[in-house]
Amino acid sequence: MRIILYQPDIPQNAGSILRLGACLGVGVDIIEPCGFLWDDRKLRRSGMDYMDLAQVTRHRSWVAYLEARPPGRLVLLTTKGAVPLPGFAFRDDDGLLFGRESVGVPAEVHAVADLGLKVPICDGARSLNLAMTAALVVGEALRQTGGFPGAAP
Repeated sequence: MRIILYQPDIPQNAGSILRLGACLGVGVDIIEPCGFLWDDRKLRRSGMDYMDLAQVTRHRSWVAYLEARPPGRLVLLTTKGAVPLPGFAFRDDDGLLFGRESVGVPAEVHAVADLGLKVPICDGARSLNLAMTAALVVGEALRQTGGFPGAAP
């Protein structure tokens, strides 16, 4: 299982997600360009001393990511998703794709995704924070697949 960030805009979210991946043993793919410099102090501050523990692969573009993409489903997290999170069955080789905080992902990325997964939220709310969504979804995916560090198979 991997977390995939498509052109992240906010360094604090990216840093928090890198920390999440480091703590839970989940690799993170960053599809560039990012909306910030990779050595941004805000990225380092939110990732804290976990940055060196994170298993990060940076891809210079969407095309470069597709060329290197491992096997497994590409599960796009989107407010426009047709599949609700409750009841969804994760696989241990799923790639969990999160779009830009400002605009999500373009149509060509939607077209490649195997499915669009949606976290249901209350009426009137627009969306969850990206890092919170990642934590919620990755936690559920690891729970289902027995992938938490130290979890019995």
